[in-house]
Order: sequence, then C-alpha cells, then structure tokens
Amino acid sequence: MRTLILTASLMVMAGTAVAQTAPAANAYPYDKAPWWMKESVITQTGFVRTEIEANRANFSAQFQTVGKTAEEAQNKAIAQTKALNEALKKLGADKVQISTSFAMRALYEQYKDKDGNRIENQRGDKIDGYQVNLGLTLQVRDMAVLERAYALVLAANPTSTAPIYFNLEPSNETKSWLYSEAVKDAARRAKSAAADAGTTLGKVKVIDPTGRACETDILARGAPETYDETQAITVSAMRQNRVQYESPSAMMTAPAPPSPVEALEAKAAQNPFIQAPPLSELTAKACVVYGLN
Repeated sequence: MRTLILTASLMVMAGTAVAQTAPAANAYPYDKAPWWMKESVITQTGFVRTEIEANRANFSAQFQTVGKTAEEAQNKAIAQTKALNEALKKLGADKVQISTSFAMRALYEQYKDKDGNRIENQRGDKIDGYQVNLGLTLQVRDMAVLERAYALVLAANPTSTAPIYFNLEPSNETKSWLYSEAVKDAARRAKSAAADAGTTLGKVKVIDPTGRACETDILARGAPETYDETQAITVSAMRQNRVQYESPSAMMTAPAPPSPVEALEAKAAQNPFIQAPPLSELTAKACVVYGLN
C-alpha cells in the first residue's frame, strides 16, 4: 500500500506585481539569470514521499566440517548442503539466487611446552586434519518464498547464520509513478498560488525532474545539492514463531522412507520463521516553471 505525502515550495516572479529584473552583465559577481526569468513566471517544486514494502532479502549461512583428509572434509561439507541446495532450487532460480564460498585450512598437531602452554605445530608433516568452511549466501527476490527459504537453511543445521537484511529496489514503473506524482503536485500548487495572486497560469516553460531548476538563486547560487532519485532504507529483522505441522494422511501400507530433500523440507515446515518485510521510504521531486498570464 502506498501512503502519499505531498509538500511543496513556491517562488513567484510576476511582472508588475513582483518586479524581477535580471542584473546587468558584470554588475555583480554572480551567475546570470536563467533565460526563463526574462518573463513573468512562477516556479514550483513538487515533492512526493511514499512507503513500500521491501522487495529484497539477503542472508547467509556457514557450514563447517572436519576430516582427516582434505577430500574427506570437502565431501562432508558437500553432503551436508546437497539436500539444501536441491530444496532451494525447487523454489525457483528467479526467486532465490544462491552463491557459495569455500575455504579450507589445515589443522596441525598440538603439544604443550615445558611451561604447559599449548603450542600448534606449523609443519607440513604435522597435519592432523582439515577444516572446511562452506558458505551459502541467498538473495530472495520474491518475499512470498522468504520464510520457506530461511526455514530450509536453518533445518540444514548450519554452523552459523547471519541476520536477514531487507532492502527495496524500486521498479521503473514505481520510479515513473513517483515523478508523475511530483509533477502533478507542482502543477496543483502552482495553479492554486496563481489564483491566490489574481492571475492564471500560462504555458509551461520548464519541467525538471531533478528539481534543480527551482533552486536557482541569481544573487548567490550555491553548489547544487546531490539528490538520489530514490532512497531505500535497509533494515535487518528476524522474528520467530512456532506452528504445528500437519503431517500427510497415513497410508494403508508402510510409507517409503523420505528422501534427504523431503526430510529437510518436513523439518523446515515444522519450524517456520515468520518474516515481515519492513516498509521502505521513497522520495522524488520535480520542478515545473510556468509563465503567467
């Protein structure tokens, strides 16, 4: 749901009512007046702010295994995450994007010196085993599968996990809507101001989606402020809730044992973690310059 909040700023330059004369060349050490100030004009900045649910979620998990050989440690890590990868792929590659990282280090024999301090060997012939860290990073692009993806990862018994971080990536349609609403707001305000001043709007002189045209100061123009077309708030959140899992109806014959993927999915269904994407703020502004009749 979009909550629309509109504000506006106004600057009127009308022929005889408010005289505005461009400074003579080199009369002041300031910028020249813009071309549209040679006539009676009204400049209006329209602002729009809305709140939209975050549409991206990112989190990661680490799986740590140890083996006597490097191959054994690696195979253990792959076996631990194999069912998880297959279950996540079933959610759809366009909905959940997965990236992996891999790190391995040798574990050396340890001994104590004469003072009782534990010392770790650093010699190649003193390797006692290997430790593998397999990391999974997920970007969930469809909030409808976020709870499922998160529950599947936790059901795979990772060594550690990171909190979920939400962010908003507005679509082109949303950006266009924001600018359209900002221009409409500027038009409404300009029309009302002109009527209050006893005149009517003329032709449009300038439409500036960045809003900088309305910030012109012919006597002391400062450096233009940077303005992001959209502003997204990144929020981290984690909420947990336990619900009852309804098992399938019993079969007349003994059911076949579940596959590793089915077992993982069943475990995940028993402990879903409710995730509510937070609202993120988006803002836009536009400047419209009208002539005055």
